Amino acid sequence: MSRYGAWVGGAIGWALGGPIGGLLGFAFGKMFTDESFSSSTNTPSFQSTNPHRRQTGAGDFAAALLVLSAAVMKADDKVMRSELDFVKQFLKRNFGNEQAEQLVQMLKQMLQQPISVREVAEQIRFNMEHPKRMLLLQYLYGIAKADGHIHTQEIEIIRRIAKWLDISEPDRKSIEEMFSTQTMDPYKVLEISSDASDAEVKKAYRKLAVKFHPDKVMDLGEQHKKQAKNRFLALQEAYERIKKERNFK
Repeated sequence: MSRYGAWVGGAIGWALGGPIGGLLGFAFGKMFTDESFSSSTNTPSFQSTNPHRRQTGAGDFAAALLVLSAAVMKADDKVMRSELDFVKQFLKRNFGNEQAEQLVQMLKQMLQQPISVREVAEQIRFNMEHPKRMLLLQYLYGIAKADGHIHTQEIEIIRRIAKWLDISEPDRKSIEEMFSTQTMDPYKVLEISSDASDAEVKKAYRKLAVKFHPDKVMDLGEQHKKQAKNRFLALQEAYERIKKERNFK
């Protein structure tokens, strides 16, 4: 249990409570025989254990991503080997080889269990800062597009998760547009209509550039800041395309 226990003990805070903690406890209980550790993660629901929002650490974010990833992967009632392989590579790129190995083993256990997605999402909403919730949603869309196509059931569950995470419809649509199989609509990315004035375009870009700035998640680590930067670059690309089309500076 050494390296798994060290990661959890040193990096996870609020995620050890509520429904997420229960799922983590089950996963670890399956992999290890240390009953004291398994039972310690099955704490009461977040309503009673988290009266105030606490800072989201890298471990909390990873735990939230892991549980919601399992929910999205199970959305179409089947988990493809290619999908699991993609998620494994995805986790390696974003968390490093050692932590990805840990997460994949836990993910396999979670895929065998029913997940109360709404309760999990509400625990995350209660504890996680808004910029990090938006980054979490971005990760889910990336996983859903693992095979090059986002299936209807996956889209539906991600949209419900966004609602339970208290992410606004304009923000959700803007993030979803990044993963469109068609050409990205720059107006949707900037959360405006195509008849918006040049001044409104500029205002929308500046507002979203502040909202989605990578520095808002920098405490999660460099790998997450890199993903947030991808979102930031999509905003810039959308803005530049509109400027070019309209020929304004």
